[in-house]
Amino acid sequence: MRRTAIALALAVGGCKSADRGVTPPPASGTSVAQAPSATASVVPPASPPPVPSASAAPAPKQAYRIAAVGDSLTDPNAHGGGYLAYVQKQCPETRIDNFGKGALMLNQIRRRFEETVHNQPAGTYTHVVVWGGVNDLYSDLTAGRTPQKAETDLAVIYEKSRAKGAQVIAITISPWGGFTRYHNERRQGYTLEVNRWIHDQLPAGKVDTVVDAYSLLSCGDPTRLCPELAQRKSDGLHLGKAGHEVLGKALYEAAFANCR
Repeated sequence: MRRTAIALALAVGGCKSADRGVTPPPASGTSVAQAPSATASVVPPASPPPVPSASAAPAPKQAYRIAAVGDSLTDPNAHGGGYLAYVQKQCPETRIDNFGKGALMLNQIRRRFEETVHNQPAGTYTHVVVWGGVNDLYSDLTAGRTPQKAETDLAVIYEKSRAKGAQVIAITISPWGGFTRYHNERRQGYTLEVNRWIHDQLPAGKVDTVVDAYSLLSCGDPTRLCPELAQRKSDGLHLGKAGHEVLGKALYEAAFANCR
């Protein structure tokens, strides 16, 4: 009988010891050596500082080689080309060759381009700036020029420039509604048509940059130059110093901000 009582006592004591050895399940919402639940309040470990990517680094400064073709708005002998002078001032180590010539239509600009720029070895120029077309638009009756012919000549200049490894910067026709001797509603329509086509060349991959002189240089009446951007004795077509600076600044920021 005594042995039975001792055995029973040991059995009961063993059960109690076993009960104390079992860890009760944690209360809801408590993290005990387990992955935190979505609702648990967990302080995340400190993240290491971000490593700058290569794309975040500023582009290295470069000395470019630029060719520019166009009409009197580009020709320094016709009080043009001030926009290129602005870029040159910002980029003193960059070479700019200005082949602009007054009164040229785009078929003539194309020939001049082929004689002066395209005949150079590939890689001679990093960029070609192309600005022309207004002389074509008011020569529709006298020379049979049309928006389609203007676009064809521009397309050839763009294509041949890129074939020689140059990036193409296309500038839209600037507002010329104040040139009342030649401007009219029909020719204004031609202006908008050619400018739309120029803009379309960017998404088509035919040019690398478009600088919109038409919107940059107008104010109030979109068909006319801003008075403060035109020449002092304005003919409604040619830019003054302020106009060239506005266009030059836009050109610089769009394509040459990392120049030297």
